[in-house]
This record gives sequence, C-alpha cells and structure tokens, in this order.
Amino acid sequence: MKILVVEDEPKLASFVKKGLEEQSCEVDIAYDGQIGRTMALSSLYDVIVMDVNLPKMNGFDVAQSIRAEGLKTPILMLTAMGSVDDKVTGFEAGADDYLVKPFEFRELLARIRALSKRNANAGAQANLLKIADLELDLNEKIARRGGRRIELTAKEFGLLEYLMRNRGRVVSRIDIAEKVWDIHFDTGTNVIDVYVNFLRKKIDKEYPIKLIHTVIGMGYILKEE
Repeated sequence: MKILVVEDEPKLASFVKKGLEEQSCEVDIAYDGQIGRTMALSSLYDVIVMDVNLPKMNGFDVAQSIRAEGLKTPILMLTAMGSVDDKVTGFEAGADDYLVKPFEFRELLARIRALSKRNANAGAQANLLKIADLELDLNEKIARRGGRRIELTAKEFGLLEYLMRNRGRVVSRIDIAEKVWDIHFDTGTNVIDVYVNFLRKKIDKEYPIKLIHTVIGMGYILKEE
C-alpha cells in the first residue's frame, strides 16, 4: 500500500510512518494542509491519513477540496477532536473513517487495511481521471475524449496524468520536469513545450473546448475553457 500521512506533529508522523513501513507500506508525509492537498492530487495513494488541526489548511477543508476535484482515495481522519459534531463534520467533508487520538497502532493499521480493501474493490472507478469529456484510465493506460480513444506514448500519458491530477492549478516547467521526467530542469531545452504541443494536437486540436492552456511566464494549466 502507498499511504499519505498529513500530520504536523513530527514525532507522531514519524511514529506512524515507521510503523506502516514495517508493514511493507510506502509512506509519504506532508506537514501542512496545503502540501497535503497538492500531494494527494499529484500522486496515486491507497489511503490518506490526515489530522484535522493543520497549518495553512485544516483537514476538513483539505478533504472537501480534494473531493471537489473528483479524488476518491479513502481518507482516515486521525485527530484529538472526537466529539460527534466533529465526526459529522469530517464525514460531510468527505472522510471515510475517523480515529481519535490517542490510538493503538494496530487499530490504525486495521482501519487502513479495511479502507484499502474497500478502495481496491472500487479500483476501476478510483483509477479513472476525468475533466469535461476527457477520461484517463490508469488501469488500462488509455485516454479517451468524447468516447474516442486517443493513442499516447508512455511519456505523453505520464504528462497528461500529471496535468489531470493538478487540474485547475498552474504547473511550471520545473514541476513537470521533476514529476514526469524525474530530472532537474535544464533551461536550455524545450522538451516540455514540445511534449505539451504533442498533447495539444491529440487532446485539443479537433475539439471546440480546449483543455490545455499556457500561462505566459508561469507554465501550463488543464481546465475547461
């Protein structure tokens, strides 16, 4: 399992990370809500474990925001706020489960496994990214627009997936180079622009609604025109 832990207490975050890694999980940590939201939307996780009282953006707002983006990854709220009203607020924001601090690690692990299993059963839906009439099936590695299949190379698919996971947000060439190419950006190359143009020809050229937009001096954004 790949788990995102959004927790601003370093000791607790480290404790949870160590325990999950001992269970052969891959764990990423975000120490504030804004970074947690960005990471949740830019990578594919099996479960998100998230505190409520977070710097910059609280857990309820993060959950609500990523649900509004169409992300269906299970969210386990891990917090000292244990009243019924708090739980109702969390569930209404999009949380799937709620564990109150202090907690036993084995209970946390059991709940994470239950959420992951439930998510796996709905894997086909969870692994489908969509904006307007554009769909990206992460299981079959297929892109479709208006029901019509679009042939993409592996790198074009990776670029489109990154843009779709960050839909509505401007991503810089540096972001794309690091996340899609896994390299530090070389200002002497225009490879990012070339591949974005490749995608535009396949994704936008024959459709009246354009989805890939250039933000001059900043980068690119995927959104409905």
